Amino acid sequence: MYNSPSKSALLVMDMQNSVVSRFVDNEQALLPFQKAIEAARSHAIPVIYVRVAFRADYPEISSRNKMFAGIAGRAGSAAAPEAATQVIEFLQPRPDEPIVTKVRVSAFTGSDLEVILRSRQIDTLILSGIATSGVVLSTLREAADKDFALTVLSDACIDADPEVHRVLTEKVFPRQAEVVTVDAWAESLTN
Repeated sequence: MYNSPSKSALLVMDMQNSVVSRFVDNEQALLPFQKAIEAARSHAIPVIYVRVAFRADYPEISSRNKMFAGIAGRAGSAAAPEAATQVIEFLQPRPDEPIVTKVRVSAFTGSDLEVILRSRQIDTLILSGIATSGVVLSTLREAADKDFALTVLSDACIDADPEVHRVLTEKVFPRQAEVVTVDAWAESLTN
């Protein structure tokens, strides 16, 4: 029902120190992410981490980019290789799990994600991340345009606005993806 594990990959997006610290105040909220990662690993589904980071002088950021223009002036934001851009300790990748670095909202923009997916013949993406209205929405739209089959793990997505999260997961995402809980997805892997 939720696609073949052999051609799937779990994307764990923007689960980096600078992002998580703005959206999550306790590790309890991160348990669905941990459960999804464990389910993927136990079923040999590749786990790919995605983070946003920029060079020290922020050459990737245009002053016309409303979302990112303010970052260039802030100390400790998303300039690589600062601790702010590293995946949070609670959800650390294994050495064989790629960490893809992007320079915009979508996991595809400015990254080698599509090259990794195509080289592994992955045609199905399982999406999780922060924020539902940011990286998850942008990645879902671009992945759908690239003809990937999609599943969104509704409880492994976090947004600052619960109503925006609800509207996206209940009304917008189902047009292009299966939307399920981590438990439902994990259970589908054993059937």
